[in-house]
Amino acid sequence: MFAWFENRINPFPPERPVQPPATLFAFCWHYTRDIWPWLAVTSVLTALISILQVLIFSFLGNIVDWLTGANPETFLADEGWSLFWMAAIIVVGLPLTGLFHSLIMHQTIFGNFPMVIRWKAHRYMLGQSFGFYQDEFAGRVATKVMQAALGVRESVTKIVDIFIYVGVYFGGAVILVATLQAWLMVPFLVWLGTYILLMWHYLPKMRVISERQSDARSTMTGRVVDSYTNIMTVKLFAHAGREEGYAREAMDDFLKTVHPQMRLVTTLNVSLDIANALLLFSVAAIGIWGWTAGNATVGALAVAVGLVLRLEGMSYWVMWELAGLFENIGMAEDGMHTIARPQVVTDTDSTKTLVVERGEIEFDRIRFHYGKEGGVIDDLSLTVRPGEKVGLVGRSGAGKSTLMNVLLRLYDLEGGVIRVDGQDIAQVTQDSLRSRIGVVTQDTSLLHRSVRDNIAYGNPEATDAQVIEAAKRANAHDYIMDLVDLEGRTGYDAHVGERGVKLSGGQRQRIAIARVFLKNAPILVLDEATSALDSEVEAAIQDNLNALMEGKTVIAIAHRLSTIANLDRLVVLDKGAIIEEGSHDELAAAGGLYAQLWSRQSGGFIGVDAKAEAAE
Repeated sequence: MFAWFENRINPFPPERPVQPPATLFAFCWHYTRDIWPWLAVTSVLTALISILQVLIFSFLGNIVDWLTGANPETFLADEGWSLFWMAAIIVVGLPLTGLFHSLIMHQTIFGNFPMVIRWKAHRYMLGQSFGFYQDEFAGRVATKVMQAALGVRESVTKIVDIFIYVGVYFGGAVILVATLQAWLMVPFLVWLGTYILLMWHYLPKMRVISERQSDARSTMTGRVVDSYTNIMTVKLFAHAGREEGYAREAMDDFLKTVHPQMRLVTTLNVSLDIANALLLFSVAAIGIWGWTAGNATVGALAVAVGLVLRLEGMSYWVMWELAGLFENIGMAEDGMHTIARPQVVTDTDSTKTLVVERGEIEFDRIRFHYGKEGGVIDDLSLTVRPGEKVGLVGRSGAGKSTLMNVLLRLYDLEGGVIRVDGQDIAQVTQDSLRSRIGVVTQDTSLLHRSVRDNIAYGNPEATDAQVIEAAKRANAHDYIMDLVDLEGRTGYDAHVGERGVKLSGGQRQRIAIARVFLKNAPILVLDEATSALDSEVEAAIQDNLNALMEGKTVIAIAHRLSTIANLDRLVVLDKGAIIEEGSHDELAAAGGLYAQLWSRQSGGFIGVDAKAEAAE
């Protein structure tokens, strides 16, 4: 039975995620519309539960009146059917309605609803540009996605459950009291007006504080996660105390939103206590007055006082639920500001799959500034012929890595065109483009998964034998076999830690190289691919790298010029422009920037003087 209700909603809808709306109601509806039929059913059940509970109070009033004047000998004969139906409502109707309400709410909606939101939001966030994540804390983004899912669910379900339940229940209670004694209705209506005014005054203020609190919570979490993620840097610079202060500042900002919130809660509680006390006094006084005047029965007084006591408890429940509602609305709205941001780099509806048969790369008068004034790359043209191995040389900031970024379409160009085999990369899918380019970067970041999973990331369909072969070609197999993680997993099953922190820089780099061996893409981009390797290991895998480059178009970036001196052509960049091209021997003899860089090398690295660095 539970499984049937749990499987009514698919928590992982297959539809491609689209940008959510940036207004709160539309944002919530965007994630709710697939769940709405089940919310409608719970609304009907909630209303039915409210009506049945009011009927029970009415029945209790009748019981009091019957027992004060009925003949015990004929009571069951006179009221038997009324007793039977009320018993059926109490014993069967109310529990059965509550059962279906609970099954739908807790089995169908509560688990699946936020998972639908997380799934859609996560898939959409994966489509955000590289630049988006450079401007955000990863922990902050993850917190926003998690909070928004719960915020939307709680906001929607509370609105459906609270307003329908309270509206139907209070409306039914007022009608019931009015049928018993008209004057008894007056205190209820006055109390309702007072209650609405209190909520109207306090809850918007709590909403504002909740929005600030949600944002402060995300910042606090992001700062703590940032410290944990970069724990090696923290320890190397002995800055644990500084990180404490960094986190404490965010925690203090969070606490500054908590105290005002609690002050509002206290004053609202006290105000509600006074309103409830006056309601009980008024109803009891009017009820007794009506009984003495013969206008109200003992049963009417019992029902009215019972409803007051019920409403008193309900008023606190509603208050906290509404406070929670506004807190959740604040969480949803805060998450919306991150999740609903447009994707900068997108595939158009007309995009095609990139087909690479030759591997020619053409940069045609490209321009890119990272959205800033002044040029990083201005009007640059470069053609890499099919199968050609080209090395990019230049000082730091010359634009070498920027060329790699725009080739991979991590950023969209501001002008010009990049073509692969004559196909504009802006008109092909990002996945098809990147699947045909193998990349090894200087800063290798591994996933916190097994070594096998990290290598197989280059080709998820690869067999274990292929994974091992790729590791051997990258000279990584021997050290992998010696790995053991904290849970006792060994070899290729060992987990590498967050961002691969359990491995040395050279070990991470060799896994990254093995991953590209396994990918076997027709175009290779090597951005300081061997920078983290010592000379002995680099020499050991250089032949394998040469084998990997065979028959492929290669763009290699290196500060250690000896690693690219034997490539077909070297291209020298300075301030985003090509200033020299040729072989190593040609450029070394030309006396230009390349010759200067080569002459300044110490151990094979480019030396950059202080003046040149300042200019960059």
